[in-house]
Amino acid sequence: MAACFFRRSIASQLSKVLDLPPENLIKFISAVPVSKKRHVADFQLSIASVTEDSSTDCLAQDLHLQARKLAERLKCDAVVREISAGPGTVNFTINRELLAKTVLQQVLKDGSQYGVKSELFSTVPRQKAVIEFSSPNIAKKFHVGHLRSTIVGNFIANLKVALGHEVIRINYLGDWGMQFGLLGVGFQHFGNKEKLKSSPLQHLFEVYVQINKAAEDENTKKLAKDFFRKLEEHDEQTLSLWKQFRDFSIEEYSRIYKRLGVHFDEYSGESFYREKSQEILKTLEDKGLLQKTIKGTGIVDLSEKKDLSSFSTVMRSDGTSLYITRDLAAAIDRMNKHSCDTIIYVTDKSQSNHFQHLFQILKLMGYDWAERCQHVSFGLVQGMKTRRGEVIFLEDVLNEVRSRMLQNMASAKTTKEVEDPMETAEKVGLAALIIQDFRGLLSSDYQFSWDRALQSRGDTGVFLQYTHARLHSLEQMHGNEQLTDVNVACLQEPDAISVLQHLLRYDEVLYRSSQDLQPKHIVSYLLTLSHLAAVAHKTLPVKGSAPELAQARLCLFQAARLVLASGMKLLGITPVTQM
Repeated sequence: MAACFFRRSIASQLSKVLDLPPENLIKFISAVPVSKKRHVADFQLSIASVTEDSSTDCLAQDLHLQARKLAERLKCDAVVREISAGPGTVNFTINRELLAKTVLQQVLKDGSQYGVKSELFSTVPRQKAVIEFSSPNIAKKFHVGHLRSTIVGNFIANLKVALGHEVIRINYLGDWGMQFGLLGVGFQHFGNKEKLKSSPLQHLFEVYVQINKAAEDENTKKLAKDFFRKLEEHDEQTLSLWKQFRDFSIEEYSRIYKRLGVHFDEYSGESFYREKSQEILKTLEDKGLLQKTIKGTGIVDLSEKKDLSSFSTVMRSDGTSLYITRDLAAAIDRMNKHSCDTIIYVTDKSQSNHFQHLFQILKLMGYDWAERCQHVSFGLVQGMKTRRGEVIFLEDVLNEVRSRMLQNMASAKTTKEVEDPMETAEKVGLAALIIQDFRGLLSSDYQFSWDRALQSRGDTGVFLQYTHARLHSLEQMHGNEQLTDVNVACLQEPDAISVLQHLLRYDEVLYRSSQDLQPKHIVSYLLTLSHLAAVAHKTLPVKGSAPELAQARLCLFQAARLVLASGMKLLGITPVTQM
């Protein structure tokens, strides 16, 4: 990594003056964010991070003084051309020719691996992670929360894979429980085999709605109970019907996930753990963790003082398991099967309590790996409606975003004849959905707006796609030749330097996202990159410039496009080359 080379070089100089090993200093030297208003240095060291006296009462002016003193003791060299003190920081400006050479060589050499190979990740152990995400309920609405879970889980999986971790993607379907008793009875009354085959999700949902209206009736309730009991007892006829519901639904889900560019290694579901959850209850009992209430339900005491101030219900009074019991069985089964380092659950924040309980019970059962499991929660999305009204199926959202995007493309004067407008509209529309979702903290609720998401200017996915397509066509126009032996030292204009400085920061941004699993760091990085590239595109023409300069600028734009493309792919966006 270019940034690694510079950080290391600065650290080795600092280590002589501060008498600290360079390894300890590297992590405190960070690339400076580009500022529109003024020219900034390339790297800075925060004084507070290296002073012995890092107590909070160390005054700002003391830090400033220390920064000035340290800056005076350092010398410029072949790498660093300028050293200055800021408020509590020492700032380093890299030799401009070296900056251009090192960054561009590195980006063009590493391609999609740029940033990922950084030594910032050298101390991070490679892990094996199971990520459970999306997880819709068969026959119920695939609501917007499932869409969030799908794209967030996909992002986390992409990021981990890019950083060399091993990932198993699991879709844990809601495919068991009392509602399947109702659904079974409903299908016997209102079902249609043909419709089940051609559009299972739609048909099962309609059947479910119809039978729910009749569910007040005592007789229907009894039939539903009987149907589910037969399922639990492995009655062949009811099981074969249930299996059809499940298989046809998975087939349709897979097709829709493909449109989203998402895949799963495993479709599992609550049904897998209906028997294993009985074993869990027995284990809890053997370990003396299971207590019975007066009503006969089974609970696990989670309180510190063992006074039941906090507990979790794991068994119904009739001895059947609950959602959490099945989740316990699933976690233990995954650990045994995949021997992974962690399980990451991606669901909305209303389930935070559930996962807290889950991890606590696992620990009480003696599974220390529970500490390494994680719930990545997200907020709610308000206001996402399609033209037909409330979102019921994920497919409606995808069709809606595609048709709105097609409309926008058709009315835009600049749209060239795109080879496959449907596919382009789908990819650009998806980028719009993902960026609108990923701009803030995942835990925040946000108000969805089609108009805002699909604007072509401003901080949107459409703008990222547009920038990528423009940079791509710039390369096409200029022969797309392999850029070797280009003298990039002539890239000295402020707008070129800004792009280079921004490219320097990419590994730090990836590192931040890998630490807190928030996509917003990458999103804001890519939006800034696109703005900087757009400005440079205006002020640094390739066409009509002297050959050497044209080549160097082409190199700069190609590097920007490569980093933009790999960042977009991490977020789950497929970059388009024309729009």
